[in-house]
Amino acid sequence: MKALSTAATGMLAQQLNIDVIANNISNMNTTGFKRSRAEFQDLLYQNIERVGASSSDAGTIVPSGIQIGVGVRTAGVYRVSDQGALQNTGNQFDIAINGKGYFRIQLPDGQDSYTRAGSFQIDPQGQLVTPQGYPVQPAITIPQGTIDVSINEQGQVSVKQDGQAAPQVVGTLDLSIFANEIGLEAIGSNLYLESAASGPPTTSTPGQIGFGAVVQGFLENSNVDAVGEITSMISAQRAYELNSKVIQTSDEMLQAANNLR
Repeated sequence: MKALSTAATGMLAQQLNIDVIANNISNMNTTGFKRSRAEFQDLLYQNIERVGASSSDAGTIVPSGIQIGVGVRTAGVYRVSDQGALQNTGNQFDIAINGKGYFRIQLPDGQDSYTRAGSFQIDPQGQLVTPQGYPVQPAITIPQGTIDVSINEQGQVSVKQDGQAAPQVVGTLDLSIFANEIGLEAIGSNLYLESAASGPPTTSTPGQIGFGAVVQGFLENSNVDAVGEITSMISAQRAYELNSKVIQTSDEMLQAANNLR
């Protein structure tokens, strides 16, 4: 009887499913967070009678055969990259991406990382940085004495200083896109790294073909749907209960077989 081990794979799969759902729900209010979805595949089959095998010397073949499945496995955890709703914050250093693309962030080791969370600040030198103090690339420095900062949809950053009649352009933000953005490696803190699966980044200014526009004073909310996650959690719980019931039933059947006289 393979039902015990088969049902055990089902319980393990639903445990992972719940882990993914729990992470989605816990990040409902995380800026720029993208929800994930667990995907599953059936395991190899045991062939009791192979389909298409010869059944007689007259050339007849077995039309369906006998294949017994042995359970389920996790195929992957897929990140859903749908755009989250844009929330007006009124903060001049909050920048949302309306469309495709990622901001480029330099890590302390010099490596580039990427993020959709545009909740930026300025450090003591006036450079635009993330909440962790990592500089935005290309570097944008806000001069001392600035009384207003404006960022247009093409990422051009202009500042107005006291005593100046016209704004001064201090830099331009750029965006990076990937052939397979699902393949980016998440490292926490709303940051992703390029991987062999994502492919190399293509970088350009916002608003170009294939690139989103930036919106000052807004942040992108998480794309987690609370109702959908609760529904998925209930389904996973029911599937877990059914698999545990299979184990209980298999145990009772084996016990009955052992008690035969």
